[in-house]
Amino acid sequence: MSSDRPRAHARRFVRRPWRLAAEASALVIAVVVAFPLYWMVLSAFRPVGEIESAEPRPWTLSPTLDSFRRVFEQQEFGRYFLNSLVVAGAVVLASAIIAFLAATAVTRFRFRFRTTLLIMFLVAQMVPVEALTIPLFFVMRDLGQLNTLGALILPHIAFSLPFAIWMLRGFVKAVPEALEEAAYLDGASRTRFMWQILFPLVFPGLVATSVFSFISAWNDFLFAKSFIISDTSQSTLPMALLVFYKPDDPDWGGVMAASTVMTIPVLIFFVLVQRRLVSGLGGAVKD
Repeated sequence: MSSDRPRAHARRFVRRPWRLAAEASALVIAVVVAFPLYWMVLSAFRPVGEIESAEPRPWTLSPTLDSFRRVFEQQEFGRYFLNSLVVAGAVVLASAIIAFLAATAVTRFRFRFRTTLLIMFLVAQMVPVEALTIPLFFVMRDLGQLNTLGALILPHIAFSLPFAIWMLRGFVKAVPEALEEAAYLDGASRTRFMWQILFPLVFPGLVATSVFSFISAWNDFLFAKSFIISDTSQSTLPMALLVFYKPDDPDWGGVMAASTVMTIPVLIFFVLVQRRLVSGLGGAVKD
């Protein structure tokens, strides 16, 4: 027994440098990822003189709210913010419901071309969004959706579904069929089983996919710039950045302040779904 302790201590000592190296690497990566966010927030609170200084410093001794004041003084900023909430909320809800039903269908039912359909979902993830922007523009035009929020909601739902279906498929598959059979024996209908038993079990996966859908719709600039042409009242928050960016005289403080305001709802959304997100990603990895 006494001889085992030195050996265990020796193994722990040998592994410790690797653990320290891993922790140091994780810390460096975290700093590299967080530094742009820190610089954005810092620039939002800096006075104009420090922002335009030829010798930038990673701190400020005279923080100011002038940049935020210019942002909120924009008459259309509140409308842009509301439009972004509507688009992101509609995309999250619609993609979650459709993905849940589709994942249940491709997992629980056997039908022709099921494998082909799953492969098509996977291939759809490989197509760059930029390559489909022009075809989508003509589709939205033919549907009469240009200059409307529908032109932003429909494409984002379409691009969110393949990933969401593939991810939720693992969660639905993890639910044992014996549970479904037991529910039927107890008199539950298929609809009741889906919404009262299956839906709560795969809810963590829905949260995980909803986070990606929310971020994609909230930060979208390409579709907003391409499909909202003349009616600026239908623009979203990313388009508000163009108000402060002028080629001859860009207002970098306003750009950084508006970007900071845009980041706050994303952080709030993460905080609200943090626990569900971790369990959802853990379930996806486990599957």
